[in-house]
Amino acid sequence: TKQYLTSHVGPTSLSVLLSSHYAGKDLMAKFEDGEPWKKALGPLFVYVNSQPKGDDHQQQLWEDAKRQVDVEAEKWPYSFAVSDDYPSSDQRGSINGTLLIYDRYLKTNDSARAAHIGLAAPGKAGSWQRESKGYQFWTRTDEKGHFKIQEIRPGSYNIYAWVPGFIGDYRYDGTLNITAEHVDVGNLVYIPPRDGATLWEIGVPDRSAREFFIPDPYPRLVNKLYIDTDRYRQYGLWDRYTDLYPNRDLVYTINVSDYKKDWFFGQVNRKINNTYQGTTWQIRFPLDNVHPLATYTLRLALASATSSELEVRVNDMQGFSLFSTGVIGHDNTIARHGTHGLYWLYNVSIPGSKFVFGNNTIFLTQTMGLSPWIGILYDYIRLEGPPSSYVNSN
Repeated sequence: TKQYLTSHVGPTSLSVLLSSHYAGKDLMAKFEDGEPWKKALGPLFVYVNSQPKGDDHQQQLWEDAKRQVDVEAEKWPYSFAVSDDYPSSDQRGSINGTLLIYDRYLKTNDSARAAHIGLAAPGKAGSWQRESKGYQFWTRTDEKGHFKIQEIRPGSYNIYAWVPGFIGDYRYDGTLNITAEHVDVGNLVYIPPRDGATLWEIGVPDRSAREFFIPDPYPRLVNKLYIDTDRYRQYGLWDRYTDLYPNRDLVYTINVSDYKKDWFFGQVNRKINNTYQGTTWQIRFPLDNVHPLATYTLRLALASATSSELEVRVNDMQGFSLFSTGVIGHDNTIARHGTHGLYWLYNVSIPGSKFVFGNNTIFLTQTMGLSPWIGILYDYIRLEGPPSSYVNSN
């Protein structure tokens, strides 16, 4: 999930071994005074191919390059690298297991299909995305949640995972000490955050904003490579928000609006007289039943944030905020034409007394102005009702 400079358009291929792009200083390695550190980087491989010109010679070159990737992957770790800091294959370990997912409100205890699962330095759930001093080893689960990770350097690791379609991060409660052995970790069960039934949701929990509305670029800035695919890579899309919402900010109505058409891909700033100001988006929704003494939960999954502060208010745009993220993020994803940076998940408790029977509004205010590239990319938003234990007893 760590993107680098490869988003830029052009014929230059870059080998960036250490970078903070799409993450900012959170990804920069930090060292204590006198702390020893070293890390083996490489080997690097450059493949140059050729093909006589024809109707599909470019596609043939591309397919040939992909075949070579598979060939090189089978050779890794390379046997020619002679260094104590580059363990050979017989010095490395492997693990296998099965990742399951359990959400009691969805009544599912199912395989975690296509999950991203890997090993990284011991830490808290999700800490892997800000860790750059050590080594990480990742794979994807199959349709039944099975996974196998091979050629792991000896060392101490935690198992981490995240599952498309579900919010949050998984961490195996225990440290694995990898040696030149194989370890079967058995069945692992991820229980994603959940307090109550889903009242409504916006987007798809996949750590990306690419499913949301992406406007057409300014005609003078059109890049013809991205007219039909990866439309978010067009330049200057942040200023299109002001064009589309010249007089008021975005209003999204549950059961009426379509997030693919009506939810702008990023909560960016409004351009007014060559200055930029924060914006307040509204989510309007009906409630047929309100439990004033219970607690509701708003799940805010962010795909990226850049020098942003997000405040949450309910049914009173001018009132005190129920929640603030504080100023977060250094991803610079908006300026870099991306759809995800570092992942953030906020779980906002809302007293039922804040809601009313009938129409309600949640206000999301991004307070920081100053720049066109300051803003938030949402991954997914969900409002949950009170826990079923409360609902059933009242």
